[in-house]
Amino acid sequence: MDWDKLRVFHAVADAGSLTHAGERLNLSQSAVSRQIRGLEESLGATLFHRHARGLILTEQGELLFDATRAMSKRVDAAAARIRDSEEEVFGELRVTTTTGFGSLWLVPRLAKFYAQYPDLKIDLMLEERVLDLPMREADVAIRMKEPSQADLIRKRLMGVRMCLYASPEYIRAHGAPERLEDLAGHRLLCQNPRAPQVSAGASLVAQLMTHQPFSTLTVNNYFGVLQGVLASLGIGVLPQYLMYDFPDLHQVLPDVESTEVPVFLAYPEELRQSRRIAAFRDFVQGEIILQRRQRRDAATE
Repeated sequence: MDWDKLRVFHAVADAGSLTHAGERLNLSQSAVSRQIRGLEESLGATLFHRHARGLILTEQGELLFDATRAMSKRVDAAAARIRDSEEEVFGELRVTTTTGFGSLWLVPRLAKFYAQYPDLKIDLMLEERVLDLPMREADVAIRMKEPSQADLIRKRLMGVRMCLYASPEYIRAHGAPERLEDLAGHRLLCQNPRAPQVSAGASLVAQLMTHQPFSTLTVNNYFGVLQGVLASLGIGVLPQYLMYDFPDLHQVLPDVESTEVPVFLAYPEELRQSRRIAAFRDFVQGEIILQRRQRRDAATE
């Protein structure tokens, strides 16, 4: 099969337009059209439905696009490995993690990472959906459970528990609960039960709700919950890792916490030798070790 024609087909399928694909490939619309027509003739199949608003893949076109998309990701992976230097860390690193961990723990620390590797470009994808690392939807993932996908190298980073926190201002104004039953006199801030979240956090919230807090604020991510706590709206259910960066917050009902949530870093086996991955992995592990040391030092003061 003609690789040039497949390359043009992939660009057209991705762009949904002959004109836009031509702009990406520096080809005229007529040249793109000839390549598609030639590919359809060689396959004996129609790959696109022509529509007033653009091109729509046929069933046969969808099958071919799945194949070219997989090929493209494999080529990107190979190119990334070739670009990785034994002496330098450069290029693009695509990182995926949850909205809470990414926005509240990782992003505030990236200035130190960029200071070490100023030529590296990071594409950070914050979402609860688990991206397909073997299919190169991302290069490396930090997740709140052990990845189940095959052909991944995985490293357990730490364990996290969800606990209850409030601002000093809130406690001065409303007092701190001494028993779970006292939540009936407080507003509870937590993730929306319908929002994607770790099961340990959802279970803790379900337990707290049985004590009927007089009011609630539910948000679909921990960033919103934290902002509510900082604004003294109530008592929030938040992951422990936040407390290193917000030491003024008070943990209330310290015996009330979720089961432990394991935090894993994972990346495809084929990127085992990647200098970019190694640099990011070592940086994250180093920050976690530093965090633990600071916690021990604070406990002995």
